[in-house]
Amino acid sequence: MKRMPFTRPTEHSDERLRPLDRQICQLLQQRKEMSDGNPGYPPFAYIDQWSAETGLYEDFLKYFFGAIRSDEYFKPIVEPAGFIKHVPVVVSQEHDGYFFTLTAVRQYANASVVTLYVDWDTAIPESMTDMSNFALDMGEPYDCRMDRGVSGSGNATFNYVVSPALPDKLSGLEFVFREEIGSPFGGEPTGKEVRFCIEE
Repeated sequence: MKRMPFTRPTEHSDERLRPLDRQICQLLQQRKEMSDGNPGYPPFAYIDQWSAETGLYEDFLKYFFGAIRSDEYFKPIVEPAGFIKHVPVVVSQEHDGYFFTLTAVRQYANASVVTLYVDWDTAIPESMTDMSNFALDMGEPYDCRMDRGVSGSGNATFNYVVSPALPDKLSGLEFVFREEIGSPFGGEPTGKEVRFCIEE
């Protein structure tokens, strides 16, 4: 998903705050390293206590801890440029009444775009009304982000930008889609995953 450019909200800056602002950045980095990529979220009881101790609003602290869970969303975005070709894949599998399909990979000069299709029977009572998100993981050295996702009655489509670009020969690569609930950025894994191992 494309991000809107951020506009500085004011020209005012109090230079006395600069050392504190730098310390806040260092603490955020220290927290990120200590959490080993799984920042979690403090219990509301802790937030209530910290609010009482500091005088900061509870809702502000709740928003703040929610925002720092999704810092991966703010890393520099690679926008696919210089379309080259489609690489056919055409693999599919069924899981719990849902049919997952990879048809092709679009190759660009600087990235690849992977599309996942999901189909299901809306007549089944337990079928999803709102499709869950699926995060793509291809391991090192690939960075994968969901570019867009749409769903309707009985089907959904997810596009992922993968950088650097995948090789034209996809054999040996594994596409792992992990289901998440909640936000597309830092959602909670459900434990369900769909794996496509591309063979010769």
